[in-house]
Amino acid sequence: MRGRKPKPTEVKKLEGNPGKRALNKKEPKPESVVPRCPSHLPDVAKAEWRRITKELHALGLLSRIDRAALVAYCQAWSDYIEADEEITVQGAVIVSEKGGMYQNPWVGIKNSALNRLVKIAAEFGMTPSSRSRVSSEKPSDDDEIARMLFGDKVKVNKQ
Repeated sequence: MRGRKPKPTEVKKLEGNPGKRALNKKEPKPESVVPRCPSHLPDVAKAEWRRITKELHALGLLSRIDRAALVAYCQAWSDYIEADEEITVQGAVIVSEKGGMYQNPWVGIKNSALNRLVKIAAEFGMTPSSRSRVSSEKPSDDDEIARMLFGDKVKVNKQ
């Protein structure tokens, strides 16, 4: 598939639908539920799962269908922590038997894990830039009444 990934309708609504394009009224809306943590995850990943699911569920951004993406995020976190610990012990540069210096393979593993973390975190709105594109203020009573009377086409501006 080419082009930008489509934004979820709820995100477009929170942004005020800046493109003014028709919103997908048939988009699936899964129930906000914390998925079960897989037993195969390392302990570090399970701890991150517990930490982040509380936050995401409180924001209404988590459902059972998100489990695989959350597993990928927590596994990337575990890989990052493991690589960071190995670099702390071994150093970022390794000296060979002949005296040549080269980058510790754990540095590449750490960088790869960090890249995966950032990409997946953005999908869940867990980065400052991804959060800055969304506002989640509760609509006022006037906005709710206008929406009931006129639908989503009218926006009430208070002065």
